[in-house]
Amino acid sequence: MAQDDIFKKLIAHCKEYGYVFPSSEIYDGLSAVYDYGQYGVELKNNIKKYWWDSMVLLHDNIVGLDSAIFMHPDVWKASGHVDAFNDPLIDNKDSKKRYRADMLIEEHVNKLEDKIQKEIDKAHTRFGDAFNEEMFRKTNPRVMANQEKIDEINKRFSEAINTGNLNDVRQIIIDCEIVCPVSGSRNWTEVRQFNLMFATEMGSTAEGATKVYLRPETAQGIFVNFLNVQKTGRMKVPFGIAQIGKAFRNEIVARQFIFRMREFEQMEMQFFVKPGTEIGWFNHWKELRMKWHKALGFGEASYRFHDHDKLAHYANAATDIEFRFPFGFREVEGIHSRTDFDLRQHQELSGRKLQYFDSDSGESYIPFVVETSIGVDRMFLQVISASYDEEELKKDDGTTDTRVVLRLPAVIAPVKLAVLPLVKKDGLPEIAQKVVADLKFSFNCQYDDKDSIGRRYRRQDAIGTPYCITIDHQTMQDETVTIRYRDSMLQERVKISSLSGIIAEKVSIPALLRKL
Repeated sequence: MAQDDIFKKLIAHCKEYGYVFPSSEIYDGLSAVYDYGQYGVELKNNIKKYWWDSMVLLHDNIVGLDSAIFMHPDVWKASGHVDAFNDPLIDNKDSKKRYRADMLIEEHVNKLEDKIQKEIDKAHTRFGDAFNEEMFRKTNPRVMANQEKIDEINKRFSEAINTGNLNDVRQIIIDCEIVCPVSGSRNWTEVRQFNLMFATEMGSTAEGATKVYLRPETAQGIFVNFLNVQKTGRMKVPFGIAQIGKAFRNEIVARQFIFRMREFEQMEMQFFVKPGTEIGWFNHWKELRMKWHKALGFGEASYRFHDHDKLAHYANAATDIEFRFPFGFREVEGIHSRTDFDLRQHQELSGRKLQYFDSDSGESYIPFVVETSIGVDRMFLQVISASYDEEELKKDDGTTDTRVVLRLPAVIAPVKLAVLPLVKKDGLPEIAQKVVADLKFSFNCQYDDKDSIGRRYRRQDAIGTPYCITIDHQTMQDETVTIRYRDSMLQERVKISSLSGIIAEKVSIPALLRKL
């Protein structure tokens, strides 16, 4: 099945099973804004807990913060967002559609990368275990030609953006013969910059109102509170401040479901270090964050690092952790060495010293910062994309049936177990409800007695529930139940008294954290 078709099915599945809804749908929705349904909010909260615990619980020198969405407008002037937080936009004169120029180029590069991957996949199928991918990339003419094109485009684009030459950005689009997805034409306007911040006014009267912004990132709330946290927490460098919160960007070209939205949530940690040690810490966090992603069990081949050629104005090193979505490899997390740019800018504009006094060395300095920044919504989409599966099952009569299943890691699944009475009589519902009543203090449980047991299994598979507990007539004789495992569909008979321990072991966040 084509990847586009899989992605469309995934989006439909999220709506049908209560994960993600279009916002304000009864009024025909609001572009690039989404609501999380009853299962979506549980999955999202579980992802956030996994991240928060991995940062704050596992590290003695990392603490949390919850800063305000509204901040003094000078914060965004100091950070560079007022003057430099722009996207390069281009219009197609025939379709009248507007696009981000960098995204058009990125999508073109992704198509070239897909061609390379198809060649690799074909060769891997042909040669099996004897296939050497590294040697194939270096020797196959088609792969080498496409890689040369990719390298040349990336080099030209990096130089154009770093020098602010928008004419060169447009020329790349022309030279690559990139067409408008709607009109199919190459009739493009000039490229121009567009600021992404949402502005509003704060004040009781129009005359006295102050222009403020909805924050485009959560990091600045950490920087302006650097000394507050350091002094009250008696923190010693190196130390980190973690935060989860909403951010807002006026994305002109928002697409790919919840991958790029106007209202989104970030999980960011700013790690303050002594100048000169930042690259070592950058490499440390780069490896640790990749390990965090891989611990969920979605496979080594699903991830890769993408080191930046074009660096932001505040960085001296940057890399992205990319995940293979149905629409290709895309960023889910960024790790950046931000130098002392942010603290120094805020110190200069505010007139307040933001220096750390090192009692061991007797010196004062502005710390350098290593940032890890991950989008909750992109992480959510990564988990759903990796988990969605359509499995062909053989029936007893020789025909096949399709089972749609979300193979969510049990530790972050919204519903941990469903308790199902085999029939709605003979006292089985009462036993099932008692099991739920006993377990609901520890796990998110669901009781379900509607439809046949087979239909209920399929419904829980689609929700992503890892364990189904079936109460049958044998339960009344020996107080045992059947655990049915979602991924294998195997069943096991266990005592009711053992359920809590069995489930707890399988859904334990501490067990997942120990892998880190």
